[in-house]
Amino acid sequence: MKSTRMTALLAVIVTSLLAVFASSVSSAATTKTTTISVASLIPGSTPEAIAQFSNQVKAFQKANPSIKVKPVEYQWTGPTFAAKLAAGTLPTVFEVPFTDARTLGDNGQLADLTAEVKKLPYYSKYNKAVLAEGTTSKGKIIALPKGAYAMALHYNRKLFTDAGLNPNKPPTTWAQVRAYAKQITQKTGKAGYAEMGKADNSAGWIFTTLVYSLGGRMETGRGTSAKATLNNPKAVTALNMLKNMRWTDNSMGSNFDMGWSDINQAFAAGNVGMYLNGSDVYTNLVSASNIDPSVYGLATIPLAKNTTAGVLGGGTMVSVRPDANSAARSAAVKWIDFFYERPLVDKAQAIRNAKTLVASKQPVGVPALPLFNRAQYDLANTWIKPYINVPQAQMKPFTTGIYNQTVVPEPAASTQSVYHSLDAAIQAVLTDKNANVQQLLDQANATAQSAISQGK
Repeated sequence: MKSTRMTALLAVIVTSLLAVFASSVSSAATTKTTTISVASLIPGSTPEAIAQFSNQVKAFQKANPSIKVKPVEYQWTGPTFAAKLAAGTLPTVFEVPFTDARTLGDNGQLADLTAEVKKLPYYSKYNKAVLAEGTTSKGKIIALPKGAYAMALHYNRKLFTDAGLNPNKPPTTWAQVRAYAKQITQKTGKAGYAEMGKADNSAGWIFTTLVYSLGGRMETGRGTSAKATLNNPKAVTALNMLKNMRWTDNSMGSNFDMGWSDINQAFAAGNVGMYLNGSDVYTNLVSASNIDPSVYGLATIPLAKNTTAGVLGGGTMVSVRPDANSAARSAAVKWIDFFYERPLVDKAQAIRNAKTLVASKQPVGVPALPLFNRAQYDLANTWIKPYINVPQAQMKPFTTGIYNQTVVPEPAASTQSVYHSLDAAIQAVLTDKNANVQQLLDQANATAQSAISQGK
């Protein structure tokens, strides 16, 4: 006969085991893995940059074991982005320029992140002007900032020296830029000054930067009632200057179809003396183009001495696909928080991020404009000071001068269409000696006005 006591004990054991098993099944059911794809690096990035990004993914997944991250090579350009957006092939988390986020959000093409973002512990510290770039007209937050920049003059210190110029004294006027460019070409055979001329909106973007620096603007007003002013007198002056540098001075080289990546590579290879780009582009010059840090110089863009002259400012926002479900949306914001935002507001994360970058031979301390308030920006820089590995002394002409310049936002209405309207004019001037500047700008203005009026 079995012992009653033993039977009872066995019953307790079996019941306990069943409870543990049920708990495990329940736990497994509730810890479902959410997979998201995220924009990683541009095609052609160095092995060190790829390794650094992989390390970031591993650290995130260790801290968030229920989320799996799939990196996707990504580079924003107007035409390719539009095609991927229409086809629904963008990663879960992707990047867009300041100029696009609000419009895409108003069109319902980005996920509403308001609830998740407002739970972030540093939400109140955001630079309100920057956060506004990712907020729709109805107050929905549809993007968070990755980085903000002011346009800058990048120059090759070695080519300056080879041409008999002082690399510690970059040009401070456009007349000097033209003279220095001519001298660099004559002494070294390299392009003294190069201009993005690709018809992917980058030609119009850089030309707008030049026009702003002279005091011109590309439009007035907002929305579909805005008026295009691409043919303003400062734009005529700017395009004539490029025409003279190209055909009279012969100081702009021979490649007039360069986009963002192309011109960065040409500069890093030592084939360009000066060019315009965002102040934060040193990261790309290292991660994708293997620049020699010793040749790099960064300065503010020369501004005309008038009250409207300013430096174009912009940046990149991070968004989420509109079809992401609640779990994917929550996971996406956790990734954005971890990878993009927290290194700027959390000391431990800032130091961990800096150490990871240094270990992978990636830049730490690249000049940028504050995404949060200025006090937070300065504090974050003190945290990473021991790890800063960029040539800060060679960037001093920019870092000491940018806060004395007026930063002007990009054209608000139909921004990318405005830029694209200018592309053909820039290409024509750089490839046709007899190009009619006024006629080209008048045509660009008509094209831009049509796009603005249609809200394109």
